[in-house]
Amino acid sequence: MAAATLPDTDQIWEWLSQVPDPEIPVISLTDLGIIRDVAWQGDTLVVTVTPTYSGCPATSVINLDIEAALRGHGIEKLELKRQLAPAWTTDWITPEGRDKLRAYGIAPPVDGTAADGVLAGRIARLTGESNLTIQCPRCGSTHTRKVSQFGSTPCKASYRCNDCLEPFDYFKCI
Repeated sequence: MAAATLPDTDQIWEWLSQVPDPEIPVISLTDLGIIRDVAWQGDTLVVTVTPTYSGCPATSVINLDIEAALRGHGIEKLELKRQLAPAWTTDWITPEGRDKLRAYGIAPPVDGTAADGVLAGRIARLTGESNLTIQCPRCGSTHTRKVSQFGSTPCKASYRCNDCLEPFDYFKCI
């Protein structure tokens, strides 16, 4: 791809918004917030990725999916850069991503962004000074209970709704 015909980064972001997360295919990698940056360095496209956690088993597949998607759009020179700091946080999940999780039957993280004062709530929960109320993604009830801290993947916990009696995953706040 000649330098004069390199796609702009807005186009690259659009392409990446079509790449699904391998563990939760209803949400894209951009909705998940793990694509941190897209930039051209000369004629090489550098995509910076922050995994949800350093031991995430899907990291290799995610990188392969990013590479396949971009090469499918004609990107020849590509560098995937892994960035561990700052660590990924569920605050980076987009509002659209949270809606997609809920529609898929996974309760999205309760927290929004630290700028909204959520950090104080997170600290209170970590120190045991506050209880976490999880809304059922199926019926909307907050009458739910944690079944297990460990769900279908390491980033989720198992819950059950006491009203509709349906089990569901909760995407844990990180």
